[in-house]
Formats: sequence, structure tokens, C-alpha cells
Amino acid sequence: MIEMQDVYKKYPNGVTAINGINIKIEKGEFVYIVGPSGAGKSTFIKMMYREEKATSGTIIVNDINLSKLKSSKVPLLRRNIGVVFQDFKLLPTLTVYENIAFALEVIEEHPDVIEDRVMNVLELVGLKHKAKMLPTELSGGEEQRISIARSIVNSPKVVIADEPTGNLDPETSWGIMNILEEINANGTTILMATHNKEIVNTIRHRVIAIEGGKIVRDDERGDYGYED
Repeated sequence: MIEMQDVYKKYPNGVTAINGINIKIEKGEFVYIVGPSGAGKSTFIKMMYREEKATSGTIIVNDINLSKLKSSKVPLLRRNIGVVFQDFKLLPTLTVYENIAFALEVIEEHPDVIEDRVMNVLELVGLKHKAKMLPTELSGGEEQRISIARSIVNSPKVVIADEPTGNLDPETSWGIMNILEEINANGTTILMATHNKEIVNTIRHRVIAIEGGKIVRDDERGDYGYED
């Protein structure tokens, strides 16, 4: 599903964020990406949906070689990748329903299909009753659940979650994890960058640790391994 071969990312200011990464992630895996702040986790995540482009090396996601992908084809790549952000990135002037439907309207999906899919994902995250509300009327946990619903409405093969519980209280964080677990159980590959030690140590999955832009640990059912 995801493969990196000798990947480097050097920014114009001279900082090398990713320093020779080789990794393979299979279909249906749930993988935690951990490491100290500034280790390169965010760059690692962003390269997978071409928010950042590798300086050198090969990145393959869902059989698409991102190293050779033209900028005009990036939206096509992202139709098969769901992204969940720490700060939600919901459009404040659109309702919950409209925020989720937007991803389908962009690809000119039929209105009946849009309605079915949006209501189905809202039911999955338990917020069907808030479809007509604006993001400002929701709690942080509800906003994150809507962000997840939006990320999966296209039935992506991969969901990339960048600190999805970072701004949430512990109880809400467990609720978010339950949703991600259910999505994964249905066959979707999930990559989750996180600093949440308790979640990683409780809900065991593969753990990839990044330090100084390099993979320093790759454990099939690992623990968090850091004090922060």
C-alpha cells in the first residue's frame, strides 16, 4: 500500500527533515508514527499525500509513484487518501453536512450518492443529528469526528491522521480511537502520527519511531517508548 525507498527531504533553509527512509506498509495495517518533536514525523506524513515532495528517493502510495506524479494529478491521488488534521480544518461557513459533501461535489458525484454517503459516515461517527449545525456550534471532539467523517466519505484506501487526538481531552480521544479502529477493521490502512503514550501502549499496533529524520525503531506491536 505504501513504500518508501531511500527517501530524503531537504528544505531550502538547509534542514534535512527526512534522511534516507526505507519502509513498506501493507494494506490494512494500522501504524503509529512516534518520535520527539522536530523528529520529522509531520514531513514523513505530508509526503504521503504530496503536501511535501521528497528531494530524492521513491514514494509509492496505492500503486502511484509520487516521485513522478505531476502536480496536476495530485488531486486524483488525494481522492484515495483521507487526511485527518489536528486542527480539524473544517470550513466555518459550511454546515457539518456541507463540509463532508464538499469532497464529493468536487468530483461531481451525483446528489443522491452524496446524500447517502454523507449520512452514512455521519452515522458512523455518531453525529447524524448535527448535520445542519456549523462547526462553531460543535465541541472539539465533535469537530474531530466530523473531520474523520470527511476523510472517509470517498471510501479511501488509506487514512493519514496527523495528531488526531492532540487537542482533545482523554475521554474524547478514546472515542476518536474507537472510530479509527472501526475504520481499520473494515480494511482501510491507517497511519497515525501521535504523542499520546497511553493510546499507543493500550491499543497495540505497529509502531514506527522517527528521530533525526531516520527510522530508529519498527516494532510489530510496539510501545510508545518515550517519556513525553
